[in-house]
Amino acid sequence: MSTLTDERTTELIEQFQQHFGGAPTYVSRGAGRVNLIGEHTDYNDGFVLPVALKRDVRFVLRPRADRQVRLFSVEFGESGAFDLDNLRYIPEQLWINYIQGMAQSLEQEGIRLTGIDAVFSGNVPRASGLSSSAALEIASAHAFLAAAGQTGVLSGPRIAQLAQRAENHFVGVNCGIMDQFISELGRENHALLIDCRSLEYTLVPMPEDAALVIGNTRASRSLASSAYNERRAECEQGVALLQPVLPGIRALRDVTSAQLEAHRALLPENVYLRCRHVVSENERVLQTVAALQAGDLVRVGQLMNASHDSLRDDYLVSSPALDAMVGAMRSVEGCYGARLTGAGFGGCAVALVKPGYEQAMADAIFEHYPKATNIWPEVYMTKAADGAGVEQLLLA
Repeated sequence: MSTLTDERTTELIEQFQQHFGGAPTYVSRGAGRVNLIGEHTDYNDGFVLPVALKRDVRFVLRPRADRQVRLFSVEFGESGAFDLDNLRYIPEQLWINYIQGMAQSLEQEGIRLTGIDAVFSGNVPRASGLSSSAALEIASAHAFLAAAGQTGVLSGPRIAQLAQRAENHFVGVNCGIMDQFISELGRENHALLIDCRSLEYTLVPMPEDAALVIGNTRASRSLASSAYNERRAECEQGVALLQPVLPGIRALRDVTSAQLEAHRALLPENVYLRCRHVVSENERVLQTVAALQAGDLVRVGQLMNASHDSLRDDYLVSSPALDAMVGAMRSVEGCYGARLTGAGFGGCAVALVKPGYEQAMADAIFEHYPKATNIWPEVYMTKAADGAGVEQLLLA
């Protein structure tokens, strides 16, 4: 049974026929993601535990005989085009740069691409912390590889690395590896433990009685990028100040809570608090994996709650909107735990809930959150889904 030829793909095929004539030959998918736990650990060589979402970015496409790429974005309602032999950043059409960057990254890997005609669409909310950009990169990677007859040539982890390179070097966003990794490698009913230093990964089964509810605050994330750079610098400062007494450390991933407490006096208070979040968060990720493997969702919820409190109090990346969202989630009887997910300051929170309580949580969010913020939220219910995929379209 095909997983990608559903109603959404059928609508994309109709759009393709309107814009390009004839039929597309492939459909590709890159998944959005939500991080269960492990926030701001990735750039400290630490551990993260995301799941892929059922929400995704999809391309329907047809290879061309030349090196021209012609695109239509359903959400933006606009066309774009570029030449694979003349890739250049286009500031007035930001979305196309993620696709150009992916093409450049694949060609730098030695894969000769062919042009494509493609229509793409995503139902991952943009600017919400659910990685719509990584989903776009991964979906376009599989579109280009399929068109060039190169499906299966690259490993999943390598595709993720090339997508990260595209975003870092072509788009100019200094993201970590987590988003592309889970978009590519996610599996249904599993979380993915990623070691951001070695890039080793382990699929962790999600218990049957675990459902996820995501609350989108729809609040501005204008502070996120400047604060991200500040926090990253504070973490690096912490490592530099601790290295004389802990000479083996390369990143906060190498520091235990006991070591941090023993040498607290070496650190300015703000640096100590940032380090305390990262060190304790890494420990919480591994404890969460153990709890999931034991089926102890109460413990997972406690760890998620502790993660949010640490992000709020030590890392200072929460916001009144996120705290209101998490508070509404935690007020529901069937909630094991809830926390902000993503960089912070806005975007989304995620809750682990008992199946059957999802609607009660949505109702609580719609009741409490707008009163606290004067913002109408969005709520998504999901379970862990498959990551990337590509299929040939067998159209009558």
